[in-house]
Amino acid sequence: MKLIKNNLSEKLIINKYFKKLNLKKKGTFNFENDGAYLELKNKNYKLTVTTDSISEDIDFFNHDDPKSIAQKITTVNLSDIYAMGALPHSYLLNLHLPKHINENWLNSFSNQLKKIQRKYGFYLLGGDLSQSNKLIVSSTFFGSIKKKLEVFQNKLNLHDDILITGSIGESKIGLEILKKKFSSNIILNQYFIQKYLYPTPCKLGPLIASHVNSMKDISDGLIGDLTDMLNGKYGALINVNKIPLSVKTKKILNVQNNFRIENLLNSGDDYGLIIISSKKNRNKIISIANENDIKVSYIGKIISEKGIHFDSYIDMKNIKKFDHFC
Repeated sequence: MKLIKNNLSEKLIINKYFKKLNLKKKGTFNFENDGAYLELKNKNYKLTVTTDSISEDIDFFNHDDPKSIAQKITTVNLSDIYAMGALPHSYLLNLHLPKHINENWLNSFSNQLKKIQRKYGFYLLGGDLSQSNKLIVSSTFFGSIKKKLEVFQNKLNLHDDILITGSIGESKIGLEILKKKFSSNIILNQYFIQKYLYPTPCKLGPLIASHVNSMKDISDGLIGDLTDMLNGKYGALINVNKIPLSVKTKKILNVQNNFRIENLLNSGDDYGLIIISSKKNRNKIISIANENDIKVSYIGKIISEKGIHFDSYIDMKNIKKFDHFC
């Protein structure tokens, strides 16, 4: 399909902006076939797969920097790969492009993808281009993991630890600032906006995969994702004071009277990990995280009473589980 705006065409876009991302891997056929193949050199490993999409006016604004859009589509997928205990291998990329997209946009977008690929060690396998009224980016990521290793999202036992990586709610605060719901000083504003525009995945998953029962990334909010992990079988008791909030987030909560920790517990796009594991593995997990300069916090445990419960003032009635269709 030809993209007539700004003299763009499918062939030009592929040759000029995306062939550099296949790293000349044999299975890509240098994007001259309609398909590709994957081959794992180590027979002791198997492939994992995940897919996600982001859309204009839902996951990003139409004026957002293309670098930010590249960051988001890779982070949302890499986060799932790492939560499976796998390492990224390659990916497919589908772009639905509106007519205002030009070569400057494509150059910035593809260069950011190349930068991310180098950082995390994967390559572009292929994909598809088409026109659209709005910008939609979808991607399917492949990872590799040892054949004997499987990490589930809802395998848990009574009294298991609940740990999470990173800090909660920073992307949410950045979004609220961009929406002009509230504001702070310039330095804090810039910090939180960057957290919203340029999220990063947590690489701890593959390092601790053999020490956990379950893992899931925090993409739809701590409460929503933890609820999915519990799967109606058990409950969770959360220590409110142990929920990790950055110093900058605490400053926001101290000055915004109508914005409390409840507003952060189900905010999406944090991309840390929820880790459920036996108490006997707690020190090992924390040690591995510290060795890799990754923040990890013990926040509670699995209990028999179904649902999510807090040891403090928080009222669950005020926390709505995130839903993509609400």
